[in-house]
Amino acid sequence: MEDKEIINLYWERDESAVNETSLKYGRLCSYIAGNILSSYEDSEECVNDTYFAVWNEIPFKRPDRFPAFIGRIARNLALKKYEYISAAKRNPEAVTSLEELGDCVSGTDSIESEIEKKHIEDTISKFLWQQSSEKRNIFIRRYWYFDSIGTICKYTGFSQSKVKSMLYEMRRKLRQYLESEGIDV
Repeated sequence: MEDKEIINLYWERDESAVNETSLKYGRLCSYIAGNILSSYEDSEECVNDTYFAVWNEIPFKRPDRFPAFIGRIARNLALKKYEYISAAKRNPEAVTSLEELGDCVSGTDSIESEIEKKHIEDTISKFLWQQSSEKRNIFIRRYWYFDSIGTICKYTGFSQSKVKSMLYEMRRKLRQYLESEGIDV
């Protein structure tokens, strides 16, 4: 089923929309949540919460890119769940990914308003689109999907040292780019 048809089902409050979403995007949501949470049970709970959140959001928004819309919801819910359970369990890949980016984008109190957050998101997006698709994909796999370095190596065929080097260089360039755009890091 096409995304527009699925969105129309949500808009009409047809419960089959959830099933269609699960069939088409269940693996994507599970992949995102699984990389962050490292627990099958927690990630399944997160995926179900994602469907519920999409059900509640669609009447207010008609997303242009449904996979990005549902992926963002799944990721945000997984990060909230991770934060909740992180005192007891830790996913070293997610922690490492977030720590790596911490030098470029910090969660300081000075970046609280939605306008500032949107500006930062747009600036990062602009930076990524200026990079080669290869570098952009590696960056997104690491910091959006929380893929391990080993998984990225399997996906790209690059050595671990090359992937680490590319990520390091991208973080360095991102930091410079953000600073040049007037964003304090």
